[in-house]
Amino acid sequence: MSTLHFGQEIIKSKIKIIPNSPGIYKFLDDKDKILYIGKAKNLPKRLLNYTSGSGLAIRTQRLISNIKEIEVITTSNESEALLLEANLIKKFKPRFNVLLKDDKSFPYIQIRLSDNWPQLTKFRGKHNEHDLFFGPFASIGSANWTIKMLQKVFQLRVCDDHNFNNRSRPCILHQIKRCSAPCTNEITKNDYDKSVNECVDFLNGKSRSIQKKFSKEMEQASRDLDFEKAAIFRDRIKSLTQIQSSQQINKNNFVDADLVVSYRLENITCIVVFFYRSKQNWGNQCFFPKHDIENSETEVMESFLAQFYENKIPPKEIILNIKPNNLDLLEKALSNKYNKKIIFKIPKQKNQLTIINVAIQNAKETLQRKLLGSEKNNESLKQLSEFFKLNFIPNLIEVYDNSHIQGTSAIGSFISFGEDGFLKNRYRKFDIKNPLTKPGDDYAMMNEVIHRRFSKLVKKEVDNDTIPDLLIIDGGKGQYSTVRKKLDELGFHDLQIIAIAKGKNRNEGNETFISNNQEIKINKNNPLLFFMQRLRDEAHRFAIYTHRKKRKKTFTKSLLDEIPGIGRGRKKLLLNHFGSAQEISGASMEDLKKVEGISELIAKKIYNYFHLNKNFL
Repeated sequence: MSTLHFGQEIIKSKIKIIPNSPGIYKFLDDKDKILYIGKAKNLPKRLLNYTSGSGLAIRTQRLISNIKEIEVITTSNESEALLLEANLIKKFKPRFNVLLKDDKSFPYIQIRLSDNWPQLTKFRGKHNEHDLFFGPFASIGSANWTIKMLQKVFQLRVCDDHNFNNRSRPCILHQIKRCSAPCTNEITKNDYDKSVNECVDFLNGKSRSIQKKFSKEMEQASRDLDFEKAAIFRDRIKSLTQIQSSQQINKNNFVDADLVVSYRLENITCIVVFFYRSKQNWGNQCFFPKHDIENSETEVMESFLAQFYENKIPPKEIILNIKPNNLDLLEKALSNKYNKKIIFKIPKQKNQLTIINVAIQNAKETLQRKLLGSEKNNESLKQLSEFFKLNFIPNLIEVYDNSHIQGTSAIGSFISFGEDGFLKNRYRKFDIKNPLTKPGDDYAMMNEVIHRRFSKLVKKEVDNDTIPDLLIIDGGKGQYSTVRKKLDELGFHDLQIIAIAKGKNRNEGNETFISNNQEIKINKNNPLLFFMQRLRDEAHRFAIYTHRKKRKKTFTKSLLDEIPGIGRGRKKLLLNHFGSAQEISGASMEDLKKVEGISELIAKKIYNYFHLNKNFL
């Protein structure tokens, strides 16, 4: 019996015991790994389609041939099955499903109305009912830029509550006219609330009325010969114009919608999402869903939309350039989940078609750049294979480096590279924590990192992880030998290693490469040298970045963290009362006991720590 017929017999045997209800089904292989997740209005009828003797696509035949087990989850309706399918696909990433890669939460602008003096800030996560949220923004950079412009126009505070409650004089943001300094009462509560309302109106799309209002106030100040006040309104109008220009605010924009367009070339699909809120364009983000050649563009769009909005609140309208499969079901499922009417549209009006065509051109150009980049990466990987005589072209490379200062805040890390370029979702860092690893011992640090990384792969402790084809080590013979020995201990005898040692005086361009225990030089004008340097430099950048983050945490650690019985809540109470750890250290017992929530026993512990602790003194 062929593997195809064997898989079909497994399906037939399961159909008999599966209830006639909506739900999702999972196909598993002989290692209990999920191959495919699908949804169905009627599970037995859907599974019966896989048992057909002919007419099955090659991809489907490959799928069925690998099936060793089937699991089903029933749901109350088909809409619920659609959302459950999207959730499980994102979680398990089955190789036969259309996969949305590089998905993430997008930043919002939050106005914290729950504060007495509302704060303007960035936000990611679950929204609450007390504050206002505007977005999403396509990137953290666009959100930061918009906040900066809003500060110039409306001068709302951006500082956290601790800084706000403990200031005795205005900060530099007030001096450069980006904050009205409510912390020191430089503005009345009534005027501040007025600025908050104006900011909310602007973010809700009433930019023209705000601009007219500022113009009238500027003219009035000029008539009153108050030229300083007139200049302030002039600058605010200028900043307002900058925002409008940057966000491409015009009457033809969509009012409150996401524009989702798809473009496909050479079996790669690029989907671009543009965010329009209050007729303002808040940027766009490109996605490249992973799919099979036999998946149609309408199938890819359906899977993308279900997975994309599985954890993101959609706007009232979602504008599309192609009609996905099961459009009505998608509308119903998302409307039910988010408890509001959501409409998918494929517009035909000329002004809206113009915006869609621009978006499609954007997707086309992005995809062409990606294909060109993939070609260059593939060529570089091929050159690497030929030069170092690997006998294979690596699909996945991991590049390792360490970083520390005289052994302190030591970290190890690796970056990943493939035909799509640097794979930042596969970057990893390791805090050096083995007590046997001596501070500053690069060999021992590398040994620890390789052991922790590859012992997990041996034990299969990391889901959906992949063993790299090649390791590149930033170091010389010592690091090469250390890594080779550790890999051999763990059973990775065939895993190739290349070490990069800098030349004399760390002269870039004079690197020595160690491969198969041989030292090799690459000609200075060889493009392969630039490629290897690029990999090494990115690994070095990431290692230094993670090291600095760790060191910064060490620097900012409060002395209060060392006192037994002082948790996060009490620390916050003390800092809000005294302003800093330094002030707390000089406080008397009586002053400490005055802090709400600090008992006499805790006050005594704090006082004794600062006044009797020899390490502190």
